Amino acid sequence: MNKPIFVSLLTGIGLLFVQAASFARPSASAAPSQQPQYVKDQVLIKFKPGVAATAHSQTARAYGASTMQTVGSRKDVILAKLIRGQSVEQAVNDLSRDPGVEYAQPNYIYHALAVPTDPVYAAGQLWAAKNTGQTMLTGGYVPATGTAGRDMNLEAAWDMQTDCSSVVVAVVDTGINYNSEDLSANMWTDLSGTDTLHGRNFAADVATGPNSDPMDRYGHGTHVAGIIGAAANSVGGVGVCWSAKLMAVRVLEATGSGTTTSIVEGIDYAIANGAKVINMSLGGGSEDPTFIQAITDAQTAGVLVVVAAGNESNDNDVTSASYPCNYTQTNLICVAALDQNYALAGFSNWGSTSVDVGAPGTNIYSTWAGTSGTITDTFTAGWTYSSTTAGTGGGWVVNAYGVYNWLEVPGTSWGTATYNASTDDRAYKNFNLNGVDVATLSFTASVNITTGDWFLVNYRNAGGDPFVSPDRSYGLAGWNDGVTDFPSYSGFYLDGCRSATCTIGFGLLTNATLQNYGVTLTDFTISTLTYTTNGYNTANGTSMATPEVAGVAALVWAHNPSFTYADVAAAIRNGGDSIAALNGKTTTGKAVDALGSLTYINPPTGIAVTVH
Repeated sequence: MNKPIFVSLLTGIGLLFVQAASFARPSASAAPSQQPQYVKDQVLIKFKPGVAATAHSQTARAYGASTMQTVGSRKDVILAKLIRGQSVEQAVNDLSRDPGVEYAQPNYIYHALAVPTDPVYAAGQLWAAKNTGQTMLTGGYVPATGTAGRDMNLEAAWDMQTDCSSVVVAVVDTGINYNSEDLSANMWTDLSGTDTLHGRNFAADVATGPNSDPMDRYGHGTHVAGIIGAAANSVGGVGVCWSAKLMAVRVLEATGSGTTTSIVEGIDYAIANGAKVINMSLGGGSEDPTFIQAITDAQTAGVLVVVAAGNESNDNDVTSASYPCNYTQTNLICVAALDQNYALAGFSNWGSTSVDVGAPGTNIYSTWAGTSGTITDTFTAGWTYSSTTAGTGGGWVVNAYGVYNWLEVPGTSWGTATYNASTDDRAYKNFNLNGVDVATLSFTASVNITTGDWFLVNYRNAGGDPFVSPDRSYGLAGWNDGVTDFPSYSGFYLDGCRSATCTIGFGLLTNATLQNYGVTLTDFTISTLTYTTNGYNTANGTSMATPEVAGVAALVWAHNPSFTYADVAAAIRNGGDSIAALNGKTTTGKAVDALGSLTYINPPTGIAVTVH
């Protein structure tokens, strides 16, 4: 007789006595919540050598079997079917004590090992899922060769769970290309029929404004979505979840920037529409009470929020805080980035009290919104310059320092001369933007003008001079308030100028009063995006590590539907692998482990165990 274990429940309701069992159970790697793990009414019985075959059936019936059969060529092993109501556990325990039985066991159930057939996975380019020490085929962050076994243990986790479609994951980001061949089948659908394009837009950089199409105008959000839930469909790559419900919540503009208003509205939308996990691969340096309240509202609604630690190589607890990572709500998990050797990525922030776990964040291959392009210009060819005045201080001039060029008016505007009064100086050039879906202009500028004078930026879709009528309210942008040392600007959206005849220009319009040192322009860049259904890209950042964790959170929640956000968070924080690179750098010192999180069981509280 085995000794009983006395278990005291320290709740004031008395003692529970549990008899220790000798029943042999599956290994710890088996799925604890997969049911059944063995056939519920069958046992396998192995008889000792010398036991007569005629005694096999007699023994089995004596312990409650109704029918039986031998197993293959093994004449001393029989499969016995139990009578209704008899437990496999009890039959195994009873049979194991019979003197003629060598062992008894359940008839275990096994599953095909889940490995996706997607070509990028088969080519070994998703090292976060399976690190064999491979060298990445695409460019990205160094080191390009990793350490075998340093990965998220996803193949073992996929044997237990691949389907996350019961858990809505909101990608609060730049939007999602919901037409992607790897994402379209896994997009969330608004059952009310209000938002027919799988989410909503809260950014303000499109003509229709907020509450319109959440199509990704940058690429970042589509990349994040693919890490979480690219479909296992034999094309492209595969996400942490093979099946998913990805909600596109667009809060960042085509330049990758957003506001408190857009982000908070996006969080509120995700909560109201049933998201259980929110991924926010974004951050800033200011504590924001309204943002704090939105995350608290998510906590109240039982929503888990996974965020990025930041990419400034900083200690968030000492050097400078990064928000929302440094917020303290219990539903918030902050993620640092690891490289292919499971070292902290050189760009990644960390924090022993603010950052929770690490995850792969370098050389991450995933979906992209389309084909990205960049048009740069050094002002040396193709530009038209005009001025209503001549001589020193009149008209744009190109200066050069080696291969570095700048456009300025007047020609010596670095504090040694002033522009002319009552002048209209223009510089413009035609750029072919035919066929692109998104185009944004950025440049660096030093602006020193007097109040009442105008620095203007404009485009013209029909080609030619974009300042045909230099109206002060006319143009992409204009400044006339005495701007000094305006350092840079990005985010001039060229939505109305996507043609072969798009002309972009700069103007300085001055009055007859005081003059100043003028305008100097450098770093002229047009960023373009052309939508495709088969766009992919390799990217690096804590932005990439964050959705790895959000995907694991969805796996855990889908596997354990009764879990709360606190249960999921505990499984992620405590189910990971302790690694030296995160010791003292995160609250847990752990890298996320998908299998460890799936099999993690919250320890009971208020229980004392005494063995007698």
